[in-house]
Amino acid sequence: MSYGIEFVPGNITVKQVVNYCKLAEQKDIDFAWITNHYNNRHCYPVLAAIAGATDAIKMGPGIMNPFTDTPAAIASFMCTLNEISDGRAALGIGPGDLSTLPKLAIDPAKPLARLEEAVTQIKALCAGEEVKKTGKMEFFDYDGAKLTGVTLPPAKKQIPTYIGAQGPKMLALAGTIGEGALINASNPKDFAAAIPLIKEACDAVDEKKFKKFDVGAYTAMSIDKDEKKARNAAKIVAAFIAAGSPPPLLQRHGLDMANVGKIKEALGRFDFKTVGGLVGDAEIDAFTIAGTPDMVQQKCEDLTKSGVTQIIFGSPLGPDMTTSIRLLGKLI
Repeated sequence: MSYGIEFVPGNITVKQVVNYCKLAEQKDIDFAWITNHYNNRHCYPVLAAIAGATDAIKMGPGIMNPFTDTPAAIASFMCTLNEISDGRAALGIGPGDLSTLPKLAIDPAKPLARLEEAVTQIKALCAGEEVKKTGKMEFFDYDGAKLTGVTLPPAKKQIPTYIGAQGPKMLALAGTIGEGALINASNPKDFAAAIPLIKEACDAVDEKKFKKFDVGAYTAMSIDKDEKKARNAAKIVAAFIAAGSPPPLLQRHGLDMANVGKIKEALGRFDFKTVGGLVGDAEIDAFTIAGTPDMVQQKCEDLTKSGVTQIIFGSPLGPDMTTSIRLLGKLI
């Protein structure tokens, strides 16, 4: 089992993110994943700052997408980050935030095919290949593209690619083209459904591939010695996840569909006081890991038993971020 931590450079500064990553490294956390949203501080310079300030922790965007960034730009950045960090870079990439892209006048059409082509070209460029036109690609049929001015990773130590995946087709694609997956879920029930799809896809490529595949649980984490404070801090995150979840996922967790509808309506009005009153234990337990260190440890053990191989401690982390990182470090 390995452990990661997620930071959103939106409500905290770059310097704060770097300091939190240094603390996470001291607490033996293995990965730092930095979110990528156009309206926040850009993850590229944030990751570069982390690379320069740390020695052991691996790091990467969590996650990039092939709509706002081209494969060539992503490949160039990842090789540069790998150079700065002395080989600690990891790429998190997915189809993109389908709620955000239209706001940027981007049509998120054919996300699966676009992502597959992007990863193919990124891997080729990061391996030092000259990517020639094939006539078989719809989006990124590069014609003579090659990275010539960056230090490339050693051939036997390529930058690992983690696919951000939730739906069945994207999970299967992760198993086909990725070395790992970042699955936005906190409950073993979701991994019971996801992991067989990944394994089937891995087995179709190579029967040994799944043994090395890193299944990441991109959790919504909230930890504190005070159970009530920890769970209250997780309410808004649980609300947003519940409001954005399709009916089959809500049904999997036995949630009250009418109550979720009320939560969604209140979020639309930015009425967070009402949201806090509507979100109960059912929503918190379905979509987050929230509670005391003992509660969190048990839930992490449950994820391990379900087949997860990397637990990522994601937002909000808890009422106090520094305290949360220290508490999480004691569990590792």
